[in-house]
Amino acid sequence: MQLQALVALLSLLGAANATNERHARLGKRQNAGAVVGSSSSSSGAPTTSFTSSTTSTSNSPVPTTPVGTTIPPLANITSGMATPSTVPLSATYSAGATPLISGAPVLPTPFVFQAADWPTQDQIAPSNSVEVTQWMEELNGFNIPDITPTADGTCVGDPAAASQAASRGWWTCGGYTRATDITACPSKLTWGVSFDDGPGFYTQELLNYLASKNLTSTFFVIGSRIVERPQVLVEEYMAGHEIAVHTWSHRPLTMLTTAQVVAELGWARKAIKDVIGVTPTLMRPPFGDIDDRVRAISLAMGMVPVIWTSTGTGATFDTNDWKVPGGVVTGPQSFATFEAILGNATMLNTGFVVLEHDLYAQTVDLAIGYTLPAAMNYTPTLTLDSIGHCNGIPNTNLYRESNQNTSFPYANSTSGDTSVPSGSGGQGSTSTTGGALSNAIMPISMVVASLFAAGGFFLM
Repeated sequence: MQLQALVALLSLLGAANATNERHARLGKRQNAGAVVGSSSSSSGAPTTSFTSSTTSTSNSPVPTTPVGTTIPPLANITSGMATPSTVPLSATYSAGATPLISGAPVLPTPFVFQAADWPTQDQIAPSNSVEVTQWMEELNGFNIPDITPTADGTCVGDPAAASQAASRGWWTCGGYTRATDITACPSKLTWGVSFDDGPGFYTQELLNYLASKNLTSTFFVIGSRIVERPQVLVEEYMAGHEIAVHTWSHRPLTMLTTAQVVAELGWARKAIKDVIGVTPTLMRPPFGDIDDRVRAISLAMGMVPVIWTSTGTGATFDTNDWKVPGGVVTGPQSFATFEAILGNATMLNTGFVVLEHDLYAQTVDLAIGYTLPAAMNYTPTLTLDSIGHCNGIPNTNLYRESNQNTSFPYANSTSGDTSVPSGSGGQGSTSTTGGALSNAIMPISMVVASLFAAGGFFLM
């Protein structure tokens, strides 16, 4: 089956059930076996980004200092801000608790980190382990493009690779995407909300806020953070948020060998499954650094790449919130960038996906105090949704264990990873991750339409 059909099949299966699903899962949130507790990206991205002054006229009235909250004034959200206190988990879940995902397994035994069983945290996962050897078998039957790894995942660091960006399908240098990439929500004025790099020390505060507003998000989580704060991942999942892979150590994937890419994805995937019992079918490459080789590896391992929105001019919907903790930009500058993003989003014929993070206090404060309220009060009215749901993918299909789409992931009886259910990996001969080069958004709904128009939707 053509790889371009993979995402379309995910979307098509959920089209009939997607309309009311979000309201139903929000309503069921408090009945998932929780016990309420008492209180006690990126130098490699396309170089053009939205610019605006720190003072701007906005269609989203947000007070400079949120009233009645612990969020600091916008001007005080800087790299040197005082470290706030963390908040306790709002609920606890025991082994055997039932998730909101129909057909998903119950929560496993609480995760206990044993360093000897895992790669060194925040280091590139080694590729010579028994686990990686097993995961490499998931690539059997797939045509992984023979693209030489980049020097460091940046255009400046590898000008030779940058000159081949179009043929490589390299997002970092030119914003090149393929039809299998999720880069937007299909419906105009819909924001696919997501947060990267957690679970963090302040993620629970974000979760509390999202719950208070009946919002769901997609969390792209890092393996090295999961093993530190597994219970926060449980909170995210059991609250109805979408969980997706963001690698083990957050390295640019195009600079790694194929085996290293498999290791980075595989160890993060394993950490997620060990903690919450399911295997995600979405991933986001760190820094958005992806090319056709990394795409093919990700798809062979049963994960669809998700990148934030970019325009035809190369501007990306990156809030630059991650630059605030490092002192590169200030809170007001990041928020001004977000306001510019919202203004540009209204001119798109589709929805959009924005890059934000939940790893640092500054990024969480910006989200809770400023970007999310701004979007909810924006004119024209925006719909805030998680990325999988806004693309019509039923929540069951976001995890292999509950997946109801028999065409995804591809069947592969040769996979040696006994922890992965049958139905992962590749079968037969397939095409490479081809498709028309485009700097513009190619949402899933357009993929479905183009496949039907071509009459090749179910071609093998």
